Amino acid sequence: MAHIDDPETQRANLTFIKASMKVPLLSRETEFELACRWREQNDTRALHDLVGAYTRLVVSTAGRFRNYGLPMGDLVQEGNVGLMQAAARFEPARDVRFSTYAAWWIRSAMQDYVLRNWSIVRTGTTAAHKSLFFNLRRLRARIEDVSGRPFGDEGRRKIAQELRVDLHDVVTMERRLSGSDQSLNAPIGEGGDDDWQDFLADVRPNPEEVVIGLRDARTRSKWLAEALSELSPRERTIIAERRLRDEGATLEELGRELGVSKERVRQLEHRALQKLRQSMARHVDRPQDLLIDA
Repeated sequence: MAHIDDPETQRANLTFIKASMKVPLLSRETEFELACRWREQNDTRALHDLVGAYTRLVVSTAGRFRNYGLPMGDLVQEGNVGLMQAAARFEPARDVRFSTYAAWWIRSAMQDYVLRNWSIVRTGTTAAHKSLFFNLRRLRARIEDVSGRPFGDEGRRKIAQELRVDLHDVVTMERRLSGSDQSLNAPIGEGGDDDWQDFLADVRPNPEEVVIGLRDARTRSKWLAEALSELSPRERTIIAERRLRDEGATLEELGRELGVSKERVRQLEHRALQKLRQSMARHVDRPQDLLIDA
């Protein structure tokens, strides 16, 4: 899925890149001082100087992701978000260079952006798939160069071992990367009148099934109302609070409300459910089909 920047955006990106490369890098001492001022004194000027010195790191990282067909400007913006996240979380006392720490956040932000936008279908939903997405092509090319043979099952097994993933994941990602997004509105053949979407099965219930479902729901509601009317007031309260609410009350809460122990509430609930099952069983041929947990 290719994305192309318009000329004005390209010029703005080029200006930003040139400006980033002119900012001098920081020494370890200066970096530490700026990080402390930002973290301890909330000095925004120190933050600006700290991140400004490493926008070139964002630009260089973005260059490594250009082959995924996404705009350079968008990659840089995502990298800047990662840079700001690194500045917000950086702890100078750990004796780690900010540039080293920020590089991980910048790369992670760009990887997430690529995975979200490379295809309209979500890609890299697991750690294994994410690792394969960014390494499969490189490893495949290396294996083909070394062996001098077309990529095959042996190569897939080597990749699975190197990345510590299942062979099935390698096969799945290989197929995913070899394909491209295709519109369902695209014609099936040249000059044809049928689109791909014309052959998608409609799994929605038909009108007859909808009517039957509504009728059955009304019938079950009627049976349930009759069954509830046969319970004592305390039993109806327990069933209503425990079973007929999205977030049911706990046994302890009902015990306090009714003035009994939670074990007594459990016993009353069990008895009420048995009564409901017996009442509704009179209306069906197969009582075992009733979904009432007694």
